[in-house]
Amino acid sequence: MKHGNGGDLLAQILVDNGVDTAFGIVSVHNLPLVEAIAARLRFVPVRHEAAAVNAADGYARARGGLGVAITSTGTGAGNAAGSLVEALTAGSRVLHVTGQIDSPYLGQGRGVIHETRDQLGMLTAVSKHAATITSVADAEDVLRQAVRHAVTLPCGPSSVEWPIDLQYARHTFTARGAETPAPVPEPDEDALARADELLAAARRPVIWAGGGAVDARDEVRELAERLQAPVFTSNSGRGTLPEDHELVVGNFATAAEDLLAEADLLISIGTHFRSNETKHYHLTLPEQHIQIDVDPAALGRVHPATAGIAGEAAAVLRRLRGGSGDPAWRARAVSTRAAVRSRLREAIGPYAEICDAMRAGLPRESVIARDVTIPSSQWGNRLLDIHDPRTNLFPVGGGIGQGLATGIGAALAGRDAPTLVMAGDGGLAVHLGELGTLAQEKPWLVLVVFNDGGYGVLRNMQDHHGGTRAGVDLYTPDFSRLAQSLDLPYQLVSKPSLFAEALEKAVAQHGPYVIEVDVTALDPAPRPFVPPVPVPRED
Repeated sequence: MKHGNGGDLLAQILVDNGVDTAFGIVSVHNLPLVEAIAARLRFVPVRHEAAAVNAADGYARARGGLGVAITSTGTGAGNAAGSLVEALTAGSRVLHVTGQIDSPYLGQGRGVIHETRDQLGMLTAVSKHAATITSVADAEDVLRQAVRHAVTLPCGPSSVEWPIDLQYARHTFTARGAETPAPVPEPDEDALARADELLAAARRPVIWAGGGAVDARDEVRELAERLQAPVFTSNSGRGTLPEDHELVVGNFATAAEDLLAEADLLISIGTHFRSNETKHYHLTLPEQHIQIDVDPAALGRVHPATAGIAGEAAAVLRRLRGGSGDPAWRARAVSTRAAVRSRLREAIGPYAEICDAMRAGLPRESVIARDVTIPSSQWGNRLLDIHDPRTNLFPVGGGIGQGLATGIGAALAGRDAPTLVMAGDGGLAVHLGELGTLAQEKPWLVLVVFNDGGYGVLRNMQDHHGGTRAGVDLYTPDFSRLAQSLDLPYQLVSKPSLFAEALEKAVAQHGPYVIEVDVTALDPAPRPFVPPVPVPRED
């Protein structure tokens, strides 16, 4: 039996669940938590609460475990909300612990410092699970239950608000093992039988692997090779099969409509067919559809399921035995894979050399965190090969500015390889202060800033749709002097041919390094990137 304040209790729960690092901002309403975590684990003081959740999210995705963010109440918890939306969208295992005012004053509207109305309601809206610690007696159960919710499929962030007087109070607790996720129900036998019938009848099946497939890598590989089937992925499913595997067409569904038109069966695994990956739901998919998802509500929600199977992907795939492959169909996968990549390389012009240099200059184990910026959206999310899903980090919800903090979290997750962050100058400006975190914590991280003087994605969109440029051109700092002020090594790249050498030098640093790519000095891409977002037009 152990004794201590609430911070000691929280630190013990984190240790029990294999967490060695937490991210946050210290406050009068979380001081006991931060002090106790810093005494037993690594506490990383970020510069903004949103970055705390992003870093915890990146840590969780790269490590495959639980990430932890500590914020203050009121404004601090509100600052974290947007990043909780991202963690919820991505299904990340994040525990967010935020302060709360003294329990005797809760709900009275007295104007206690950091007080906000219905903080729990806000947290409930942006979290998979949210709860309040209401007494010393229930603190341990509330926290451990929150961890269980975060790690139970479908995963997502859990938020706990904790009144400051209860944090300081004396707690009694015990060390335990890691929290066990709630079991996933077994798949329906009739649905499995129907799926086997569809597999046996199919001659040209395709697989679409989403984020729910990343923990079923061996099973997806076995199915793909048995069926000799092309494998598409969502952005979340990248790396389920290493992207140098010849059957992996990848995140190119909208560029391979001819192959999808020939297919007679779609097998989707843990994907939600997001709008930006399906031409805003206008992409034609095979009528016969086996859909596998751990969330029963997802079955048939976007594309009708001929056989909808609710269950954990690996367990379901191990039960599917029907079907056999056709070498000619495999050849179609291989030729389509080559064709879509060739077309994209032509479209991006000088950036193809940078893309190649990135992949060649990084170990396969390197995390590649991509913020929302043209190089990420146009080619980083497709052409830059991902070999392991744990190395594939990007904002699923499409929010700009989260890349650096997410990358910092990943870089501190214990991987013995450099992390690379792709960001634009506009996205980096959202959380420019996290350069201070980068300088202070010194992770092995290479930050590549593509500087085009504003929001290039939206600038292209306005130009393409005949709009007037508005809000897209930004005054940007001198990144060389900014890096110098933080003692961060820096190099400017103004030609694609110089990128490989700059990256080699940065990786060899075994610490933080900033590479700025001057986009205005490069030849423009032959095909400007325009996001696949519909814009209504007047007739």
